[in-house]
Amino acid sequence: KLNLDFMNINDFDKFFLPAKNLDEAKEFYKDKLGLEIKFDFSDKGMTAFKVGQNEPAIIVSTMQNAKPAIWFTVDNVQEAYEILKQKGITFLSEPFEIMTGLAVEFNDPFGNKLGLTDYSKLNKKE
Repeated sequence: KLNLDFMNINDFDKFFLPAKNLDEAKEFYKDKLGLEIKFDFSDKGMTAFKVGQNEPAIIVSTMQNAKPAIWFTVDNVQEAYEILKQKGITFLSEPFEIMTGLAVEFNDPFGNKLGLTDYSKLNKKE
């Protein structure tokens, strides 16, 4: 049984920012700001930049309809989804798979996009 009063947001995960051109974004974030590239999936329309030694990254995306978004890590996206649905949050979709685990997105009351991810594919014990 889920404890509907408790859902722990552990940390920031990603900061998504829209970009019209990844080459310009790389020039700005890497060459001008001096941020190291964390991963470059230009073929998928996104590049991530490290900020110091922090795990969270800034991801610039040329994907259609890309909007600024902040993602947080949780222990279990499916459980967090159920808890937040019970609290009246409307999600943009059901939880979906990404390379590292599950994720889900929703808007705050002001239209800002937020997301949750759980790294469940990386944390599985062999």
